[in-house]
Amino acid sequence: MATTRRTTSTKMKNISSFSHTFSLYISLSLFFSLVSAFSPVDHYLVNCGSCAAVTLDPDHRAFTGDGDSRFLKSTRTIQLQNDADSSSPLYHTARAFNHPVHYAFPINDRGTHHLVRLHFHPFYFSNNLHEAEFHVLANGFLLLRNFRIPKTDEIVIIKEFVIPIDSDKLEITFMPSEKSKLGFVNAIEVISAPKDLIADVATKFGDFEKNELISGLLKNGFETVHRVNVGGFKVTPFNDSLWRTWVTDDEHLKSEKIEKVHFGGRINYQVGGASREVGPDNVYNTARVIRSSDNSIPDVNITWRFEVEKGYRYMVRMHFCDIASAATGMLYFNVYVNGNLVYKNLDLSDITNRLMASPFYADFVVHEESSGAIIVSVGPSDRSLPQAVDAILNGVEIWKMNNTMGSFDGKVCAEFLWRNWRRGHVAVLLPLLAAVFLLLTASVLMLRNRTGSVGWSRLPMDVSEANLKYGNELSSIKA
Repeated sequence: MATTRRTTSTKMKNISSFSHTFSLYISLSLFFSLVSAFSPVDHYLVNCGSCAAVTLDPDHRAFTGDGDSRFLKSTRTIQLQNDADSSSPLYHTARAFNHPVHYAFPINDRGTHHLVRLHFHPFYFSNNLHEAEFHVLANGFLLLRNFRIPKTDEIVIIKEFVIPIDSDKLEITFMPSEKSKLGFVNAIEVISAPKDLIADVATKFGDFEKNELISGLLKNGFETVHRVNVGGFKVTPFNDSLWRTWVTDDEHLKSEKIEKVHFGGRINYQVGGASREVGPDNVYNTARVIRSSDNSIPDVNITWRFEVEKGYRYMVRMHFCDIASAATGMLYFNVYVNGNLVYKNLDLSDITNRLMASPFYADFVVHEESSGAIIVSVGPSDRSLPQAVDAILNGVEIWKMNNTMGSFDGKVCAEFLWRNWRRGHVAVLLPLLAAVFLLLTASVLMLRNRTGSVGWSRLPMDVSEANLKYGNELSSIKA
């Protein structure tokens, strides 16, 4: 009996020791996870039109109201509220305007790109927000021109930009167009991006033999056009360290009966490779693949088509992570962009130092002039192996790059729109001043006809300060 009790006691101690070790392991894992989590230097979340100190969005992020905000630099605005709206609390309020409105954000992480997200949800109020049309400027970039929300019920539009900021302030200006004289915004995000989000170098391609590297991308701004999780579910901001949304690829996939794979293990991020900020686990642990089941290599590619606006350069980022092969050194495939072979016999094992489930991404610059679409494909190469995975893709991102005028929306620069708006309002003011001048002249002539002459007289000492100040305001009106 004593022996049985000692054995039981020993087991209990072992269990207790294991439990303590396991708890310590979990604590350390959580600790290192928190330590390694991305923490942006600049992180501003503003709920426009709200007086509430904090509003939580569905992803549990805290947005501060701009009612008494240090960011809003304009007073001629309208606060709108619609508590009956069933959408996110973030879209129950809006800031509307019929004159230019300025938001200014202090920048501590100078010389880096910053994410700028603009939220729009046109709920109903006395003036229909669907009729609003306006421009958006940011530190010399023209982000949006004559922007109007489509007339679709319950629509929420989030416009995302990644722009370089070298100054100590980011100023975002909203300007109503002459057509509608009304604009609005529901929320603004300004977040400093990690250093590795945008690389300075990408591949500019023609034929595979003529592909060349181009540099200087860090001087450009980018607008997110497509962000797709290939073979997986929608990824919400809650599951992304940069609070991005990745949609499914079903809408863009042009191939049929393509296998999806899901990986339940750990994604092996490496120093110098893709980080979680470049692509989260939920993107790299799913994919679409081509797999040969016998001794023949499938003669087929997987193809996706993405609609884009003509006349701009685009950066195409393709995400790869071998989560499907049985071992390293078994996956070789070709990569195509717009029918051009951009990678021949791509060997992910060689790139990732023969580590499975280790992510890699490649950037390509495309100048889209004719078709209005970017087409990406992956398929077997002449080194593909039978009874193995012969192609894989995990994710795709497509960014529009600003043109030579710093614009994402037409061959117009931000300065031109600003000057044109001021000129238009000065044009309205001048006829008014001319009319006042003519009335004053007529009054003087009438008085002269009555008295015969008008002599010079000293300015009365009882002229009120209010009248003098009003005269100064008229002479210095600014748009």
